[in-house]
Amino acid sequence: MEQEVKEALHNSVISYDEEGAEKAARRWLELKLDPYLAVTEVLTPAIQEMGARFEKGEAFLPELIMATDAMNAAVRVLEKEISKEKLEAAKKGRIVIGTVKGDIHNIGKNIVGIMLMTAGYDVIDLGVDVEASKFVDEAEKSGAQMIMASALMTFTASQMKKITEYLEMEKVRGKYKLAFGGGPLTETWAKEMGADGYAPDALKAVELVKRLMGK
Repeated sequence: MEQEVKEALHNSVISYDEEGAEKAARRWLELKLDPYLAVTEVLTPAIQEMGARFEKGEAFLPELIMATDAMNAAVRVLEKEISKEKLEAAKKGRIVIGTVKGDIHNIGKNIVGIMLMTAGYDVIDLGVDVEASKFVDEAEKSGAQMIMASALMTFTASQMKKITEYLEMEKVRGKYKLAFGGGPLTETWAKEMGADGYAPDALKAVELVKRLMGK
């Protein structure tokens, strides 16, 4: 019975089945199985499998989004029975992401966010047209370890420096890893604006986060 529900939970993610994910998660709890293990040993490997397929071109972004939605549906059922401490331990780290003030482009940012979630990070997406102060305030409030900002236009990319300046003004720059990305940027420019790292695309962004976060 345990193996059967494991397979149902795993398959619900890779087949983008939110309803099936919720049903399997409830069945998991009915069997008195450890809900923490459902997250770490079943759901996380399943979404990582989808992330690997996406990287190889074997799955497309809409499929990755639907798989993430299915996983989240299961987690919402399971998390009621998992301590906050254990849930935190299941994540590699928390990252605040968003598109800078004056810029409403979100496709690249959204892909980065999904790829980071499939890699095991807790992602707080602030959306687009985000004030520099909001990146920092959210990081402080949520206990994040990293801030990532994107821009797709040269004249909005300069807003990234304001994030660095706000961090310094609040005397919290040393608490966070800071990464910038987007079409008009180069690594040199990102570093000049105070970033610890730069990523030209979603796959490189995940590699960068793993390097900067050390996990």
